[in-house]
Amino acid sequence: MKAVIGCDIGTSGTKAIVVSETGKVLASVTVEYPLLTPHPGWAEQHPDTWLKAANEAVSAAVKMGGKAEIQAIGLSGQMHSSVFLDKNDKVLRPALLWCDTRTHEECVEITRKAGESNLRKWVSNPALEGFTLPKILWVKKHEPKVYARIAHVLLPKDYIRYKWTGELATDVSDAAGTLCFDVKNRRWSKELLSKVGVPVAWFPTVNESQDISGLLTHETARKLGLSPKTPVVGGGADNACGAVGNGIIQPGDVMASLGTSGVVLAHSEKVQVDPLMRAHTFCGSVPEKWYLMGVMLSAGYALRWYRDGLGMFEKVLALKEKMDPYNLLSQEASRAPEGSEGLLFLPYLMGERTPHKDPLARAAFVGAGARHGRKHFARSVFEGITFGMRDSLEIFRELKIPIRRVVATGGGAVNPFWCQLQADIYGAEIVTVNSKEGPAYGAAILAMVGMGVYGNLKQACSALIRVTSRTQPRKASVARYNEWYGVFKGLYPALKKPYGDIWKVLSKG
Repeated sequence: MKAVIGCDIGTSGTKAIVVSETGKVLASVTVEYPLLTPHPGWAEQHPDTWLKAANEAVSAAVKMGGKAEIQAIGLSGQMHSSVFLDKNDKVLRPALLWCDTRTHEECVEITRKAGESNLRKWVSNPALEGFTLPKILWVKKHEPKVYARIAHVLLPKDYIRYKWTGELATDVSDAAGTLCFDVKNRRWSKELLSKVGVPVAWFPTVNESQDISGLLTHETARKLGLSPKTPVVGGGADNACGAVGNGIIQPGDVMASLGTSGVVLAHSEKVQVDPLMRAHTFCGSVPEKWYLMGVMLSAGYALRWYRDGLGMFEKVLALKEKMDPYNLLSQEASRAPEGSEGLLFLPYLMGERTPHKDPLARAAFVGAGARHGRKHFARSVFEGITFGMRDSLEIFRELKIPIRRVVATGGGAVNPFWCQLQADIYGAEIVTVNSKEGPAYGAAILAMVGMGVYGNLKQACSALIRVTSRTQPRKASVARYNEWYGVFKGLYPALKKPYGDIWKVLSKG
């Protein structure tokens, strides 16, 4: 049986899947690894940790896949995180990850040197702490000896590609998240890189996501249990591959992904940039297409935080009854009325990206009264996360981006309560699809297209992805939640100054 591999280099682990040409997942293996936090606000991983995990995951998946004849590998990976190599291709330091927030001063410097209008023109995005360029400038300022030795800057999945194939290459969707890339023209931005003094020569060749970008070396093929010169396609950023894996490839398609972070992504036929740059504009994995994306830093993570703290009763009961604690939390939440009787939750546990661009923002329960109990607090957390996701949808609506349907994925896709809540708060149909393997599945689809199994991504997604459920918004609930969303939107502006005051006091130690 002919098959391909999709390999996703994630933040908490690497997943490798073997997928037949008919779309059946024959094997799935995940190898986990830790997140290093040597200082508050820092997040790092060593690139060789990813390499070791990728080798283990792929070789195990190949064995589990039995007699599957592997035709190609598609790569996906966490966005923005930086890999620095010297002229001898040695890793110079652990990678600074997408969730690392140490680079606020560098973001200010980039904006001052380039100007917001030029950032919009040159790279279609604002300077934010998560992006790659501020990380490069942080190393320049704080680790000048490391900076002086830099010869190459790579993204996580592209480090794996390099170690497997010897090719220094990336794809347009991952390059678009570096703040070093001209998203409109799909090339490195010589204009911005020149303005901040970073050599364009450090960055790899750029391909479209479905293009073959290298062949496995004999040594790597032996380690992985594959044939020498197995093709490796360009692949894509995790969110771009997640979109492909959920069939988000045409106008009107929107994805709402509720993982650790929350992502709302809309396909676009042309480059559309939010004038206020609250949402991101990136190159899509569909050739010559783009997508807009809003990001919540704490979505599923906020629910996990609640589970591990205020939801300990449900957590202990779930352990005793051998149940999923999240199902118990949603059952508890379903007992409270819409709007949680005026208890609202702001899910900004680690600051917020879209739409506020504020690393100082923090979570808050607002409106608590004597009537409120566990069911109200549980429901307010579900509602607050979903209101935060709606913030991105409202930006898309302002930009006249069509929203035909919202494909739910992640934790919000497997919970009927949360699917209905999303439909009512978004005011849109929520659908789920048969694909459950996340970005790795999208990377596998890209590998199939790269090998010519399907003529293009539209053909591939039509053949491989089907709708498994539909949830319709309820008119009365939509009207009620529109009112509560209006209240929710007013809370961040009211708390913005107190957030800053809190950090001033904290910074004094």
